Amino acid sequence: MKKTVLRNYAKLIAGVGVNVQKGQEVFIDAGLDQPEFVAMVVEACYRLGASRVVVDWNYQPLEKLHARHQKLGTLSELTGWQEARWKHYVDKLPCRIYLDSDDPDGLKGANQKKLAQARQRKYPLIKGYRDQMESRYQWCIAAVPGAAWAKKLFPELSRHQAVEKLWEAILATSRVTDDPVAAWARHNRSLTEHCARLNALGIEKLRYTASNGTDLTVGMIPEAEFKGGDETSLQGIVFNPNIPTEECFITPMRGAAEGIVHASKPLSWNGQLIDRFWIRFSGGKAVEWHAEVNNEALTQIITMDEGSAYLGECALVPFDSPIQNSGILFYNTLFDENAACHLALGEGFADTIRDFEHKSLEECRALGVNDSMLHVDFMIGTADMAIDAITRDGRTVPVFRDGNWAAE
Repeated sequence: MKKTVLRNYAKLIAGVGVNVQKGQEVFIDAGLDQPEFVAMVVEACYRLGASRVVVDWNYQPLEKLHARHQKLGTLSELTGWQEARWKHYVDKLPCRIYLDSDDPDGLKGANQKKLAQARQRKYPLIKGYRDQMESRYQWCIAAVPGAAWAKKLFPELSRHQAVEKLWEAILATSRVTDDPVAAWARHNRSLTEHCARLNALGIEKLRYTASNGTDLTVGMIPEAEFKGGDETSLQGIVFNPNIPTEECFITPMRGAAEGIVHASKPLSWNGQLIDRFWIRFSGGKAVEWHAEVNNEALTQIITMDEGSAYLGECALVPFDSPIQNSGILFYNTLFDENAACHLALGEGFADTIRDFEHKSLEECRALGVNDSMLHVDFMIGTADMAIDAITRDGRTVPVFRDGNWAAE
């Protein structure tokens, strides 16, 4: 891939993704797959005035070794230096960049029960820090090719060819054009217009139906509104948390989901794949579910904590989207969730509450925003999905027909 194109991508992540401000610190989480590109992102952050850029490298085989050899107590511990880092995050509010290149099957064979237990034990130790940072800092998730990920998508190609083809797909769907900044400005305006139309309806419920058996109704929080594209932190800084993104999303009312929903794409979670699954909700809670592939992992998600069985997000994505039209199943939620409509189990977004900046996190949750240690998106959109909005004044308004925005 040409270095000029990659530098444009790095500048997009630093300038439009997290929008680094002069004097800010930046923490980057990255795999070992594309160190040269990571260096480009670091340089782009410094050129925008970052005071310090820290790179934390991760490597899935090491995660498997830790899970195998560390005792549960050790794996669950929040060490002094880790706690000091969380305190630093709260005090300094650095930008956070996550460059995803993981192998979708990279943690296959790991002791998933042990990893889940460790996560459950550690979460209460970090929850207070996370809550203090809620909506106050800029963050961005983007992707770079990993060799194992690329080979899973393009097994017929050589390793080098597969990585190059995945680069092409990532850059195309992330709108890395000759002028990606301008392309993203146009895209954000389009998403904002869609959200404005949805918010003007006064939606009380959304009903999803599809020929695969999906028939689900989800209630909305009266004070919630659809958002999409760029966001504004409580520090007043505009940023784009996902590159790419095609969604208009909202936080639904906790406890207000009824019916059944079928996944339309595999879910890559925690280095393992879950496929061909459905979930039935009653009283807002997942009460029954089954996955033909990796039902154990699906059960781990839904039972991780009290809130992980409830919905935290409803996202509308037209089936006629750049990612869907690429013809590639990415086995990566960042991309696959932007190929079709999706829902999320677990934590809801407080910043979808109108005037959230004048409310405490506790007040937002009291309105119906779900709380959980997890936020797991799963794809439900199909080519024939219909979505109706039942409004507070009693109307039924078509929102989606045949997988796409309904005619206005």
